[in-house]
Amino acid sequence: MKKLTVLFGSIALILFTSFQSEDPITYSLDKAHSRLGFKIKHMGIVDINGEFNKFDVKVNLNNGSWDGSSIEMTAESKSIYTGIEMRDNHLRSADFFDVEKYPTLTFKSTSVKKVKNKYIISGDFTMHGITKNLKLILESTGVAKKGDTEAVGLRIIGVVKRSDFKIGEPSGGLADEVQLIADLELTK
Repeated sequence: MKKLTVLFGSIALILFTSFQSEDPITYSLDKAHSRLGFKIKHMGIVDINGEFNKFDVKVNLNNGSWDGSSIEMTAESKSIYTGIEMRDNHLRSADFFDVEKYPTLTFKSTSVKKVKNKYIISGDFTMHGITKNLKLILESTGVAKKGDTEAVGLRIIGVVKRSDFKIGEPSGGLADEVQLIADLELTK
């Protein structure tokens, strides 16, 4: 009987500890060392680069692994910046982003899975009032000590089609595909 009690006690202990999980590790954006950018082909011959100056990213790392983690991003559409004020104002207008009606762009991951040495992030991307599933590629660019805490570097890339979100009219001047490039420094 004593052996049976020890056996059931051991099984209960194993089951209890196997269902406990570590709390996710939350990382916040270091805005001074991060960039949310994009590039688009103009007339098929040159890349026009830009960025969103006001954005935030939050990451919850699941048990020390990127697999199963969650990533959320929000950007203010009116913070678009390409270096040419006239173009930026046109991009903010109803012809493109319509920032008064659609003030934010958001992304919320639904899954993060490792594929070879990279991670594929699937999630819901909302822009211009339209939500579509988007797949992005996440690469870790390193880990470093930052004072008393840890900093991680990430590069997230992907492609969005303007036509999927009704951003601007189709034209021979601007490509439909826009490359997204986020270089992020996050701290615990």
